[in-house]
Amino acid sequence: MRIMVTGGAGFIGANFLNLLVPRHGEHHFINADKLTYAANLGSVAGIAEAENYSFVQLDIADAKAVAEAFEEYKPDALVHFAAESHVDRSIEGPRAFIESNIIGTFNLLEEARKRWGKGNGLFHHVSTDEVYGSLGDTGMFVEDTRYDPSSPYSASKASSDHLVRAYHRTYGLPVKITNCSNNYGPLQFPEKLIPVITLNAAEGKPLPVYGEGLNVRDWLYVTDHCEAIWKVVNEGRVGDTYNIGGNNEVRNIDVVKIICKLVAQRQGKPTSELESLITYVKDRPGHDLRYAIDATKIETELNWSPAETFETGFRKTVHWYLEHPEWIGQVRSGEYRNWIEKNYTNRA
Repeated sequence: MRIMVTGGAGFIGANFLNLLVPRHGEHHFINADKLTYAANLGSVAGIAEAENYSFVQLDIADAKAVAEAFEEYKPDALVHFAAESHVDRSIEGPRAFIESNIIGTFNLLEEARKRWGKGNGLFHHVSTDEVYGSLGDTGMFVEDTRYDPSSPYSASKASSDHLVRAYHRTYGLPVKITNCSNNYGPLQFPEKLIPVITLNAAEGKPLPVYGEGLNVRDWLYVTDHCEAIWKVVNEGRVGDTYNIGGNNEVRNIDVVKIICKLVAQRQGKPTSELESLITYVKDRPGHDLRYAIDATKIETELNWSPAETFETGFRKTVHWYLEHPEWIGQVRSGEYRNWIEKNYTNRA
């Protein structure tokens, strides 16, 4: 089978390909990525020469380019990771999110429908728990939770989810959808909470925390997410949605303090020295209070559960960032530094 993976040079897509390309020589994986600021071919350097791997630079918002990629590589299935994904960036500039997450998904669906025909192929759409909005102190998101997105990012992902379901119901395109909780792990672009805090703590820089740090997220180790997606691709029911969560609800401020402890241990410093760097910054507009995923469906139907505990996953993640300065150097461009200055330093 020929499997096109959109966004395969980004955080989750790269981990997906690094995990599966060496394991499944019977499949050919096509990495289709625009190579935006958050993508890095260095993240897939280890599989670049594999016989069952190809790369094509592709902007999914360009319908003509999507058609040409389908014509050249003739995929039998598509795993769709490609998306603009940073909430703060969506608040600053929502247009890129509409173009990539909605128009881009539409272009892929259209091409898949035309090429595969009714009942053929597989379109696996990777989405987020943010489409469900915010929880109170209790409750969890399930697959039929009503959509209530709060940001341009989550609204664009909600729109793409609806498009994927519509193409299944209207045109008979075989689709599967997964909505995941907050991913963490190696190769994540360092604008997100965990890599930002890890790297700043290691360098003795301020540790920016939105509001009072009381927002709660359910943390999922990235390779656990990738294994779950592969389970759904191969064993999930066509037309169904599966929620994927890590069963790790933690407040943001507690995440920051855990990272301080791990970095301090690594550097032989007292944890209090790094915790003194915590700097509370102005909260983002519409910041959802709490996310929590009920992953009962995928656990019972497909026999999936996370392999990493919160403790093992966080330790692996923090150590990875401290041990890969060359990768960090590649992605810390001037554009990245400008964004950090604008989004965190200027909001302190």
